[in-house]
Order: sequence, then structure tokens, then C-alpha cells
Amino acid sequence: MFSEDRKTRSMQIENNTVVAFHYTLTEVGGDYTEDSRQGEPLYYLHGHRGILPGLEDAMLGRQSGDQFSVTIEPELGYGLRNESGMQRVPVKHLIGRQKPRVGEIVSVNTPRGEVRATVVKLGKFNVDIDTNHPLAGKTLKFDVEILEVREATMEEVAHRHAHGPNTPHH
Repeated sequence: MFSEDRKTRSMQIENNTVVAFHYTLTEVGGDYTEDSRQGEPLYYLHGHRGILPGLEDAMLGRQSGDQFSVTIEPELGYGLRNESGMQRVPVKHLIGRQKPRVGEIVSVNTPRGEVRATVVKLGKFNVDIDTNHPLAGKTLKFDVEILEVREATMEEVAHRHAHGPNTPHH
């Protein structure tokens, strides 16, 4: 009989498994880098698109202890840039911040609700924003270390996301 640790270690990633992993993300040909190893691992429920589609696809069939690298094209990452995402809005539509800086991420009040955007240009009464994700249109490289794979609970499947150690259960 396997111990619980042994069962968890040998389980392969498939739909409705919870995966904990660390990653380093770099923009191919760019200077953006992000590393999760400075904090808690990321937990996600496989098969429910809780992470980028290209990364989730690369996780399938792997198991705890695996380390790998994957390059993800924009279509399977944050998508292609949408030029209609560039807009000029009145400063009064910004939520919480009346004097933003160029490059800052702000929240904008729209008829569809709150939208996050990057400030591109400032004017006296208006601000030019970009609603594209900052990594839209970029090719990304992930270096991944899988720490844990386990079966999802019925509650996690019902909620369509993983409940990690620091995730509130609702």
C-alpha cells in the first residue's frame, strides 16, 4: 500500500487535479521577468483554465517533482494586442486615483463595470489608457517546478478553482 505522500507524488496532472508549482516567467526578447519563488507556490485546478492555456496544456501528464521549460506564443498566453484597447477617458472615470503616472495600472469605471488599464499618456482632463494586458502580444517562456499534484475536492470542482493553504474556502 502506498503512503499518502507516495500517492500524491506519483499522481499525474489531469482534469480535476490540483497542482502547486513555482515558476519563472520571462518575456522572450524582452526584459520582463517574474519569479514566484519569493513567495507561496501557485495553486490551480487543472482543466478549468485557471492559468494561461499554453501553460495548462504543457502541465498535462506531468507529476510532482517534474521541472520543465515551455515557450508560449501570444495566442495561448495573454492573447494578441487589440488596438481598440487604446482609449482616451476623462480622469474623473478613474477609480481611487486622480493623479496617475504614465505606466501605472489604474481601474477605470465603465458602463461594463470596472476595467484595469495601463496609463499611456496624461492630459489635464483626460488620460490615454491601454486595456490590453501588459504581456499581450508577447512570447513568454516559463521555467516550471511542480511541487504537488493531488485530487481536487468536490468543493474545489464545484467552485472551479483550487483551495490552496492560503485560499479562502467559501
